[in-house]
Amino acid sequence: MLLPATHPLREELHDEVHARPPLPLDPPCRVTCIAMLCNGDDRAREWQSLRVLGERCAVEVAAQPAGYLAADFGAFRLRWERHTEFSRYVFVVDGAEGAPFSRPAIDAVPEDWVRSLPGRLIFAGHAEIVTATGCDALDLQRLSASAFGERPLVGSTIADELAVALTDFRIDEGGYSRLLLVARGLTSAQAGRAAQALLEVDLYRMLALLAFPVARELSPLLSRDERELSGIANELVRADAASEPVLLDRLTSLQAEIERYEADHHYRFGAAEAYHEIVQRRLAQLREQRLGSLQTWQEFMERRLAPAMNTCSAASARLESLSQRVTRATQLLSTRIGITRELQNQQLLESMNQRAAAQLRLQATVEGLSVAAVTYYIVGLVKYLAEGLAESGWPVDPGIFTAISIPLIAALVYLAVRRVRRSVARQTGALR
Repeated sequence: MLLPATHPLREELHDEVHARPPLPLDPPCRVTCIAMLCNGDDRAREWQSLRVLGERCAVEVAAQPAGYLAADFGAFRLRWERHTEFSRYVFVVDGAEGAPFSRPAIDAVPEDWVRSLPGRLIFAGHAEIVTATGCDALDLQRLSASAFGERPLVGSTIADELAVALTDFRIDEGGYSRLLLVARGLTSAQAGRAAQALLEVDLYRMLALLAFPVARELSPLLSRDERELSGIANELVRADAASEPVLLDRLTSLQAEIERYEADHHYRFGAAEAYHEIVQRRLAQLREQRLGSLQTWQEFMERRLAPAMNTCSAASARLESLSQRVTRATQLLSTRIGITRELQNQQLLESMNQRAAAQLRLQATVEGLSVAAVTYYIVGLVKYLAEGLAESGWPVDPGIFTAISIPLIAALVYLAVRRVRRSVARQTGALR
């Protein structure tokens, strides 16, 4: 039966759960994991670097870049993955000869190629997967001396006691951490999943801790800004109209600085929280059980990683809280300044009303004078008219005629001036 129109991302989203499967590992074998922090330029060089390795080992690598590569290069197997801000290289050499960590998997990879990997190294670790008989039935003292330089170990039984995972969470002389996985009946798929989970615990621990120096650097800066905000708030209680603009300028500068902190470090704190959650999930997947007197992986992380993550969470929450408090103080001060400006505007309007009333009184006075002046000139014209008519033989007394015209002309002039004033008032109101 035909299906309806398919979403273009359906197959990609469906196959996402099968992406990046763990490499199957048959004990004994050796694994080296390297993680590189990469920016845009580094990402453009990664695939080319993989193709160069393929050419040197006579392995074909596709020309089109991808986010995942798994291939057998003869002397070793390689799985490469691209993540959000880092890329991970996992090298596997099947079979193990000699003492643990005496010949790590990375030795099978060309040294100059490893040194030229693009990006900055954030994690490098060796893992040895051996069988129970290969480590003398878990002689912890011998393992500590031979594989970890007699350093204190962290370890436990995992996968329902099918394996033992040991590490010291240290970086050795070569720059690598060490993980020893003793298999007690693990299948190749189980060994691959266990090794991947254990290596990811250490890798994502490092990635999560990238936020810890940021939190420590921010702490004194936030303390300084909190003191500044406290000082502004105290001055705000006693502020007057003259000091309010100065306080607003200080608050604006403080808020801009805090917003810069958030813009610079928001991603780092969010990523640290996500990485820490991945560490916790990987530890839960191990299904640990205590091994003698050793500290378990979960206990070590709770004692070492959890306080650092709490510091990062506290710094992030402190930054967000400070931003909100500055925003509230800014809004409060802006409200006060707005009220002050409204009072000033009200006083200004009252002053304008008083000036308008004075102008109206002056205008009325001027209008009276205007009526008298216009009447005077028109009466003068009427007088000239009456005298002209009298000289022409008309029975007109110029004096009486002029006297009679004065009130009539004054009334007409007053009505005309009043009409013009009303017309101007209507036009002004329409413009408003």
